[in-house]
Amino acid sequence: MKYAVLVYETNDDFAAREDARAKDYWDGHGAYFGALQAAGVFTGGAGLTPPRAATTVRVRGGARQVTDGPYADIKEQLGGFYLIDVENLDAALAWAEKCPGARTGSIEVRPLIEMNQ
Repeated sequence: MKYAVLVYETNDDFAAREDARAKDYWDGHGAYFGALQAAGVFTGGAGLTPPRAATTVRVRGGARQVTDGPYADIKEQLGGFYLIDVENLDAALAWAEKCPGARTGSIEVRPLIEMNQ
C-alpha cells in the first residue's frame, strides 16, 4: 500500500537548513532517504522551500485570488514529503518514526488514493 509521509517542520527546522546546523539537517534526511531506498520502499518525494516562498491560490465567486506566503500562522508547516510503498499502516508508521523530522516537528502518514488513468 502506498503512503505519503508528510514532514511538518518548525520555523527553527527551516532555519537549520541554512545555518551552522545545515550539514546535520541534510545528512539526517540523506540517511533516511538512503534507508528508504535500500529497503526498496521509496517511490517519490521532495523537500519544499520555506513557507515564505509559498503562493496561495483560492477561487471565490469565479475569480482567482493569489496571496503571497503561508496562509496560516501555525507552529509547524509542511517542509517536504516522502512517498513509500509498504505492506500496511504499521510499516508506514515505523518508517515515519525514523524520519529526522519526527524529533523536532511532526510526521503525518496518509494512505494515497490510487488514481485511475
